[in-house]
Amino acid sequence: MQTDVQQVTDGTYLVHGTHTNWVILTDGDAATLVDTGYPGDREQLLASLEAVGVSPRALTAVLITHAHNDHLGSAEHLRIAHGVPVYTHEAEVPHARREFLHQVKVGQVLRNGWRPGVLPWAVHALRVGGTAHLPVAAPQAFPGPGPLDVPGRPVPVHTPGHTSGHVVFHLPDKGVLITGDALVSGHATSRLRGPQLLPSMFHHERDRALASLDVLEKLDADVLLPGHGPVHRGPAAQAARQAREYALRRR
Repeated sequence: MQTDVQQVTDGTYLVHGTHTNWVILTDGDAATLVDTGYPGDREQLLASLEAVGVSPRALTAVLITHAHNDHLGSAEHLRIAHGVPVYTHEAEVPHARREFLHQVKVGQVLRNGWRPGVLPWAVHALRVGGTAHLPVAAPQAFPGPGPLDVPGRPVPVHTPGHTSGHVVFHLPDKGVLITGDALVSGHATSRLRGPQLLPSMFHHERDRALASLDVLEKLDADVLLPGHGPVHRGPAAQAARQAREYALRRR
């Protein structure tokens, strides 16, 4: 499978995996990886690092927006095989350890199977490890507020709802916002294109996910790198408003 790596600014790359994206932030030979795709995306993930000239051993950190399998898939592999620390929000640490699981259940998928795209998406998710048991043995909470001392110097911003500890990562100097699943620009189970919330079944607390759009609206960025869908170019405030309008219509 060809690796789809898109450079969006200097040292910032969006990679499209199988239905899920991840982001590589480079600084010389070092790099930060934001999310890791499904377990079945591992070869594509490693190929994307190679494509931008980064060895897995040169990763300073893996940052996780949230601990769903399509974002956490290779985090533990990179931690064990290459000694890369895995960081996430303090509220997401027990989720990453799989002390509990805030993830769409098979029954919810079946009840929504009549919706366009849901069953093909579910079959694919099963094939690439969407229901695998993938704990990270030693995830670490972000050390404190403000920019992280890793390549790209991203600023974690708590945006709960999709999961309790979901975060986005703001790169204020570059006007970039890595939105994870707090806001996406497309999904295999959605007919919409452009800024939107994921369908309701994917959110642990949909009302909180909707409220977190208020947080995104206040961030200064005009390049949005979502967990699903293409790069979105335009003010974060406008994207958040559009996503809110769509979500309220679909209530």
